[in-house]
Amino acid sequence: MSHRKKVNALSLFANVGIAETYLKDIGVNVVVANEIDPKRVKFYRHLYPETNMIEGDITDVEIKNEIIENAKRNHVELILATPPCQGMSTAGKMDKWDVRNTLVCHAVEIVKTIKPKYVFLENVPQQLKTKISYNGKIMFIPEYIKQELENEYIFNDNNVIEASEYGVPQFRERAIMLLVRKDIGKQWSFPKKTGIVTLEEAIGDLPSLDPEVYDIPYHEMIEMFPEFEKKKAAGAAISKWHYPPKHVKRQVVSMMHTPTGQTAFDNIEKYQPRKKNGELVTGFRNTYKRQQWDRPGTTVTMYSREISSQGNVHPGRYIGVDDEGYDIYSDARVMSIYELMIMSSLPKDWNIPDGVSDHFIRCVIGEGIPPLLVKRIVEEMMVIENE
Repeated sequence: MSHRKKVNALSLFANVGIAETYLKDIGVNVVVANEIDPKRVKFYRHLYPETNMIEGDITDVEIKNEIIENAKRNHVELILATPPCQGMSTAGKMDKWDVRNTLVCHAVEIVKTIKPKYVFLENVPQQLKTKISYNGKIMFIPEYIKQELENEYIFNDNNVIEASEYGVPQFRERAIMLLVRKDIGKQWSFPKKTGIVTLEEAIGDLPSLDPEVYDIPYHEMIEMFPEFEKKKAAGAAISKWHYPPKHVKRQVVSMMHTPTGQTAFDNIEKYQPRKKNGELVTGFRNTYKRQQWDRPGTTVTMYSREISSQGNVHPGRYIGVDDEGYDIYSDARVMSIYELMIMSSLPKDWNIPDGVSDHFIRCVIGEGIPPLLVKRIVEEMMVIENE
């Protein structure tokens, strides 16, 4: 697709800029961005030194005015807004009165002031059923957005999209409102589905990694995993981000005996999940669970480093039996950061700055919308722009 025109964009709640990863390739220049967290701001500026990143709280009048002034000065025609979802997400606390649920109101206020041609509003699907208190009225968030903007904007018909249907090797359902200013006279809709990519297709050729078992002496870990260093070196040869995640022994042993696609809660009692004191863990069956090779990955969350969280464990492969004759499987660990990058449709050479912790990288990936999905949706906008 050739993109004759260029569109300037504003990114609100920008995180580290995951959403905008491929936008420049299709003629969209993010000229202004806003993010409140200093660590994310630093990461963003490393990735996009040419963007005017305004650090600060969007609810602060001075910050909001600075965003608006810069957007107007740079002739912004597209606003991307991805407000925090922890108050609505099933992976969060599901607090319907979480103050972050109302941050979308500030995005709407900026839209009304700037009046861009196009608006991309993204959140978790729970947003569609989340109520907020606005001007003394209780209403659903979509109802509020339409009340505020439908006089000036044409909305897309369907708001829910599944990223895995667009070549992203991860199940990730999002609620996305696409708005076009009425004088443009067009509706911006989701693109045609492109089909799924399985984990086998996405990461099946990567070197196997043994977990780094951190609560036992090194020599004991090597007895468990004689090829630990060899595998670690093979991973490093692919990417410095394909390195062994760290876990405690009791969880590793449990997952070693868990087949692909299964939960450790179905193991024989000896290999079911246990607490530090030896008691059996009780929990949801989508935890202590391996993913499946023949499907896209499970949704990447902020908690991707935890075996005990939702469907985080590598699918693994059958490697034989242990000394007692029980089946065992490779890769008794969560996904490496490199694997998460691929599952999230980030570039394999994504330019992560130095000195950023494993935990922080996993958090920002877990909070980010897959950039390939954003690219495909915004390409539809560029078709309208170039007509």
